[in-house]
Amino acid sequence: MIQWTVLSTPFPFRSGQSISLFFSLIKSFPFSVASSSPSSILSPDESEPISIDPLSSQLLNLLSHPNWQKHPSLKNLIPSLSPSRLSSFLSQNPNLNPHIAFSFFDYLSRIPSFKPSVQSYAPLLRILISNKLFQVAERTRLSMIKSCGTTEDVLFVMGFVREMNKCDDGFRFKLNGWGYNTLLMALSRFVMVDDMKSVYNEMLNDMIKPDVYTFNTMINGYCKLGNVAEAEVYLSKILQAGLRPDTHTYTSFILGHCRRKDVNTAFKVFREMQNKGCQRNVVSYNNLIHGLCETRRIDEAMKLFLEMGDDGCSPNVRTYTILIDALCRLDRRVEALSLFDEMREKSCEPNVHTYTVLIDDLCKDSKCDEARELLNVMSEKGLVPSVVTYNALIDGYCKKGLVDVALSILDTMESKSCIPNVRTYNELISGFCRAKKVHKAMSLLDKMLERKLSPSNVTFNLLVHGQCKEGEIDSAFRLLRLMEENGLAPDEWTYGTLVDGLCERGRVEEANAICSSLKEKGIKVNVAMYTAVIDGHCKAEKFDFAFTLFKKMIEEGCSPNTCTYNVLINGLCKQGKQLEAAQLLESMPESGVEPTIESYSILIEQLLKECAFDHADKVFSLMISTGHKPDVCIYTSFLVAYHNEGKLKEAEDVMAKMAEAGIRPDLMTYTVMIDGYGRAGLLNRAFDMLKCMFDSGYEPSHYTYSVLIKHLSQGGLDLKIEASSLNIADVWKVVKYETLLKLFDTMEEHGCPPNTNAFSSLAIGLCREGRLEEASRLFDHMQSCGMSSSEDMYTSMVNCCCKLRMYEDAIRFLDNMLTQGFLPRLESYKLLICGLYDDGNNDKAKAAFFRLLDCGYNNDEVAWKLLIDGLLKRGLVDRCSELLDIMEKNGSRLSSQTYTFLLEGLDRIDNK
Repeated sequence: MIQWTVLSTPFPFRSGQSISLFFSLIKSFPFSVASSSPSSILSPDESEPISIDPLSSQLLNLLSHPNWQKHPSLKNLIPSLSPSRLSSFLSQNPNLNPHIAFSFFDYLSRIPSFKPSVQSYAPLLRILISNKLFQVAERTRLSMIKSCGTTEDVLFVMGFVREMNKCDDGFRFKLNGWGYNTLLMALSRFVMVDDMKSVYNEMLNDMIKPDVYTFNTMINGYCKLGNVAEAEVYLSKILQAGLRPDTHTYTSFILGHCRRKDVNTAFKVFREMQNKGCQRNVVSYNNLIHGLCETRRIDEAMKLFLEMGDDGCSPNVRTYTILIDALCRLDRRVEALSLFDEMREKSCEPNVHTYTVLIDDLCKDSKCDEARELLNVMSEKGLVPSVVTYNALIDGYCKKGLVDVALSILDTMESKSCIPNVRTYNELISGFCRAKKVHKAMSLLDKMLERKLSPSNVTFNLLVHGQCKEGEIDSAFRLLRLMEENGLAPDEWTYGTLVDGLCERGRVEEANAICSSLKEKGIKVNVAMYTAVIDGHCKAEKFDFAFTLFKKMIEEGCSPNTCTYNVLINGLCKQGKQLEAAQLLESMPESGVEPTIESYSILIEQLLKECAFDHADKVFSLMISTGHKPDVCIYTSFLVAYHNEGKLKEAEDVMAKMAEAGIRPDLMTYTVMIDGYGRAGLLNRAFDMLKCMFDSGYEPSHYTYSVLIKHLSQGGLDLKIEASSLNIADVWKVVKYETLLKLFDTMEEHGCPPNTNAFSSLAIGLCREGRLEEASRLFDHMQSCGMSSSEDMYTSMVNCCCKLRMYEDAIRFLDNMLTQGFLPRLESYKLLICGLYDDGNNDKAKAAFFRLLDCGYNNDEVAWKLLIDGLLKRGLVDRCSELLDIMEKNGSRLSSQTYTFLLEGLDRIDNK
């Protein structure tokens, strides 16, 4: 029996890489074959049989046939073969006829769906070397090195060839010059320069003389890192060896200088090539064009692009893609699209990267549907979108608020066998958090873990931010501990979000405590944290302490920014200290901080609230004189003030000025004008403004509809309170159902028929006041119009039912939500399950909890919000334990931190 013993001699790996990466596979190889194997395919020295797996036996029988390539059983066996099983087969049969072993390996390599792993080359090489087929082995080793697709592959190959370089038991197979050069090239591809230097030194120790290819590879590796100084060491070696730098040498140095952002020196190298009679190629041009684009010198890059033909070079797909990408980043989309058309006209077909650049740019311009069409064109041309392509589309839809569409893109990419990465999930999590659907964002955390993807700091920071924005501060702190459990350290962004969230909720003392604790964690309180705490104290009317903090941050060397000054200006305005606010505004430039539009806007808005129009105009003029253009917020502040004073004409003049200045009204601007016309009794004008709002692409807000209903009520419909003095918040308490129908009719008359958003806004308003009967009538009316209810509408209906203790109706609405593909909020389930337990409906509560577990929520969040914040806070210890048992039996895994929270909560309440 032939035995190949793994040497114990260690060989160098990069820091953090385990030698087991190489040895783990080799140590597991058995090196015997069954005696029943046909002798025609084995080397003559086979002697000892051992048992082998069925697939190995079938392959041995197959390969014993002279024309095994045409054998009918081959097609049936191939689907069962994977690179790892091929490795295993070759390892188990080291005495396989080497010619057949090589032919079989080569046959499989030519199948498009089968790509041998670098590990599968190793046993084949041992077979070839043991049979002294060194020429074939040399070609195989080169193929092995060239097939490396990851840094792990390169490390395995490097370890394997080094071991064969040293061993003395018949498997020694030393690297020649070409082998060393190929290995250096593989290392250079992954910029593993420390390993390159080590291999280069081994090459010298083996008395193999480096050639220009060796030196160029070393130069290229260092230039990729921008380490031109080290690259020049190898340039000097070229000259010392009596060799001449060639196109590859110069092209690498162009790259190196560009990586250092030293494009002028790169240009000098580029010109020197011509002076030295060295032909520039398309890579030389591409490196320099890319360097120019990276330093925003796009016009020089375009000039160089046009000169390529004079130098005998034709642009390739990379040339065009570099320029298209740069033009897109500079918002020169027309030129980018022109280049895209040009490259196709010149039969230079765009590749995946080209399409990805355009898709990303369209998404950033909010043209996601056009980007999706481009994705379809790309697929029709047989190009396979990468994870980067899909991520661009997902990010685009998320930023437009179309998170459910973004989620459907995830389904598409998975159906196309494109594996999502951490960034894919981070973009979706960010989108759902922005849409205030943190429960959906949390469910994606579970999906990441199922895919063996490790959440990053960004992942947790986004989730912490999402919980804080929804007011779930306690859940945000639990995430902090979960983050630490996953081996991640909370950073400035994490703590800054928590501090801001606490201050938003008026919990300024807790925010102060966090800031005080950061020093011992090695984290500096930054300007964002200071600003949040100062703002929190201003909102809590602790103005003196806010200014004390302001002085403290300056003393600690933390320079205030515009936001810091703005919150102080706002705090002074809230105290009625407009003069001090104005003085602080004027002093900002002295501190090296320029006031922004918002700085002026805060002061102008406060002056307008006090009807100090003259003073507001003066600040407005000062702002313009400093080069700031008024924005829509400032104009809207003037509109509010004029309408409050009944000055309709002045308000209309402001709208005219906005149009002249090219300022587009926003949702608030339109709502203010609708309110103004309503106050003046000009309802038709109010609804005409609503039509303008729709035509501009804005959906009326809940507040907009509140304003319209208030003014419609003045038209003779009976309200207990006089409409003109009716507070907007009280509208939903007293409005009649007939008024809502009148609203719909009037909207229809003015060319803006009610849509899902309209029905949803009205139903939400009614539900907040517990008016379930009217909300249900609206719900039925909406369905009779052929519209589907929105997620927010369903949520309001469920929550309203729970508050009215109408749990059967709540369950019905929840079931409808799930049928429609909506994921109910955990708050809704908390109200339902806790309410059912309060009413003694234990079985129904458990049944609802079972349904909840099937919905795909994050298990930890379920425990936090329902068990801890729901049942335990109500003192329902037994019910909490009961549901925890259900979770465990259901296979719902909880983090150790969550278990600790639960046990502490259960013990605390039991002890009471």
